[in-house]
Amino acid sequence: MRDEDAIEQFIPALRRFAWGLCRDSQDADDLVQDCVERALSRWHLRRPDGNLRAWLFTILYNEFVSGRRRFARRGPVASIDDLPFEPGAPEDQEQNLYVKDVMDGIDRLPPDHRAVILLVGVEDLSYEDAAQALGVPIGTVMSRLSRARERLRGLLNGEPQPRLRSVK
Repeated sequence: MRDEDAIEQFIPALRRFAWGLCRDSQDADDLVQDCVERALSRWHLRRPDGNLRAWLFTILYNEFVSGRRRFARRGPVASIDDLPFEPGAPEDQEQNLYVKDVMDGIDRLPPDHRAVILLVGVEDLSYEDAAQALGVPIGTVMSRLSRARERLRGLLNGEPQPRLRSVK
């Protein structure tokens, strides 16, 4: 099997994960493209007996984190050609409103919690594969997932979120 064929089967899952992290289709597509490009250019570094799916998610997540760090250093780049697109009203509006509330809640989670809830909850990765993708111990994945679910549940139920003070 060619390298491209092995990666191609995971592109839909990578796009879902990227969109969940970025919440923008163009940014998600760019992130997936960067991930695939990096995977192909570093194919010789992959362990043949390793989990290809987890390896690709690791690359994608690391690209996302690197991009956020670049953005924090350089600041936002805006284009005048970017126009908002509003889709038409869906048939099942109540269900779609609930999904929108869930996605808004996920957006309000810290990036590390958002990543673990998307990998385990949406992409159905095992705790072990998610830990490998994020580069953290499996216990960290379990605790982050627990805290992320609890916080998301609170956001959906309208519970006030605690504000943290910075201590000097």
